[in-house]
Amino acid sequence: MKKWKYLTMTAVMGSALMLGACGSDSAQNGNNTETNAPASSGQEAADEKLQGSVAGDGSSTVAPIIEAVVEEYAGAQPDVKVSVGVSGTGGGFEKFIAGETDFSNASRNIKDEEKAKLGEAGIDYTELALAYDGLSVVVNPENDWAKDLTVEQLQKIWIEDGKEKKWSDIDPSWPDEKIIYYSPGTDSGTYDYFDEIILDGADLVSSATLSEDDNMLVQGVAGDKNAIGFFGYAYYLENKDKLNIVKVNGVEPNNETIEAGEYTPLSRPLFTYVKNSAMKDNEAAYDFIKFTLENAGDMAEAVGYVRLPEEKYTEGLKTLEGLK
Repeated sequence: MKKWKYLTMTAVMGSALMLGACGSDSAQNGNNTETNAPASSGQEAADEKLQGSVAGDGSSTVAPIIEAVVEEYAGAQPDVKVSVGVSGTGGGFEKFIAGETDFSNASRNIKDEEKAKLGEAGIDYTELALAYDGLSVVVNPENDWAKDLTVEQLQKIWIEDGKEKKWSDIDPSWPDEKIIYYSPGTDSGTYDYFDEIILDGADLVSSATLSEDDNMLVQGVAGDKNAIGFFGYAYYLENKDKLNIVKVNGVEPNNETIEAGEYTPLSRPLFTYVKNSAMKDNEAAYDFIKFTLENAGDMAEAVGYVRLPEEKYTEGLKTLEGLK
């Protein structure tokens, strides 16, 4: 299968796709993906062709899966215009609540306050699972000391305590060098998940460089021997020649440990949330989400995530059909 790349700030003509990586102000400005590509030569003429448009936004972690799906869908339904922004999970939900999108990609479950705002806006929605991810902690390749960290050590590294931290503060045998931090931005579902599971609601270190663009985090960690960061597993795989992955409680994230639930507590599901009315009234939106569920497992594996059990996709398709 083709190895899909997450294209950041790159415009590609024809059947390709442009995904804009968003910084901390993405929720307001948003960068969109649009495709209107010709059908593949192998597409049967008898297939039903739709017209219309579909709009989504949300998680940068989910973006590689959706990017791959959108490119495939362009061959099946060339007259459907699919636009997908990457404003982060929180930014995506803001647009979903405002009624600007048909679906919202998320690397965490929807929050109670987001549910309440959707209720106030009169928007009914449905959660659909797409894949599993193992949130990955990474360090610079020259870092030969922080190979295996406990949850307690991660807390000591990442929780703000009013002091400048050095690696030797975590373990006296480690270098007497200042730790440099790279973290997803606060609109990111990855940030929220790390906050819940590792920080337990405490403040993240104030010196951290924050960005909704995971590629900027990769560059930051790859460029500094004393740096540490975290993001979705697919971004590690895409850049494993530039980074070292850190075991957590003795377990390294990979397809087997993530799927088996052994990589705890940093394994998590990835979702898309659909607007029920769009699934009922917008044939193109319904068809695109159906295509997404039918292909999410293959696309997830192609970009480095872990597919769900097949019965989960079957359940999702049945749920979706019930919305039509």
